[in-house]
Amino acid sequence: MSETVTATGQVTIPKDVRDQLGLVPGSKVEFRRRPDGVIELARDDAAREPSRFAQFRGMLGPGLSTDEVMEMTRGDD
Repeated sequence: MSETVTATGQVTIPKDVRDQLGLVPGSKVEFRRRPDGVIELARDDAAREPSRFAQFRGMLGPGLSTDEVMEMTRGDD
């Protein structure tokens, strides 16, 4: 299969390749050069690893509004 590179250097990844790699909008991909000079396209699994703090996201609720924080820092009553 072949694709055409646009003037801005973009190319469409065929759907069957996206499906095989599990790529969805926002996925990161990596280009790797093999010793024989061939370039491979792979899903960037490092980008998929959650932050060590991800488990805590959302635990405290929505938090204070900007106005509430400004009142606290200015001492407005």
